[in-house]
Amino acid sequence: MSPGRSWATALRVLRQLRHDPRTIALLLAVPCVLQVLVHELFAGRPQVFQSLGVPLLGLFPFVAMFIVTSITMLRERTSGTLERLLTTPIGRGDLLVGYGIAFAFVAAAQASLVSVLSFGLLGLESDYRLAVVALAIANAVLGMALGLFASAFARTEFQAVQFMPAFVLPQILLCGLLVPRDEMAGWLQALSAVMPLTYAYDALARVSRGAVDARFWLDVVVVAGVTVLALALGALTLKRRTP
Repeated sequence: MSPGRSWATALRVLRQLRHDPRTIALLLAVPCVLQVLVHELFAGRPQVFQSLGVPLLGLFPFVAMFIVTSITMLRERTSGTLERLLTTPIGRGDLLVGYGIAFAFVAAAQASLVSVLSFGLLGLESDYRLAVVALAIANAVLGMALGLFASAFARTEFQAVQFMPAFVLPQILLCGLLVPRDEMAGWLQALSAVMPLTYAYDALARVSRGAVDARFWLDVVVVAGVTVLALALGALTLKRRTP
């Protein structure tokens, strides 16, 4: 794997995104709009927004990055771009790391923007604002890595979009956002324990309560580990072609 080739891939992806205003709007504007909607939804109960605002600040970027990266990578696969690239000296690791770098930049911009909005205009409060921003970026990168991996199992963009209800929504339902995990049936708790979004949500929820303890760091390690694993598995799905 070559750092130069990975960086060249990242620059190519960023140039493509720059010329796709609809994708940029989805990545940067939609999480902000959703956060504003949640704020207005609980305008009469500000304590509810204070409770949900921090976890949702990290979950919205996760969802947006998963959708965009899975579709973007699928386009590269179906258009033949990846096949052509893999006939060059660029390796599978170079491609995935390059995509990871490009979308990590986008994730940082996305999470930073929604954080500034939430802590500024919407009045969200937290004693660990920098930690919340870092977790939002980490969750966006996690969504990116899972989206890149999921793209290997789709043949059309419609199929890629179907991964949203099939793969992402169950994680949102079982992560503890709607019902505390300790109040779920045992088999649901077991299912929730193998879902990466459970740990992403738990880390954000703990930060919102000021509970930066050993479990919080375990959540961070799991999120980082799943991100690396998803990128590695995604690299294995790319088949090198010989000229």
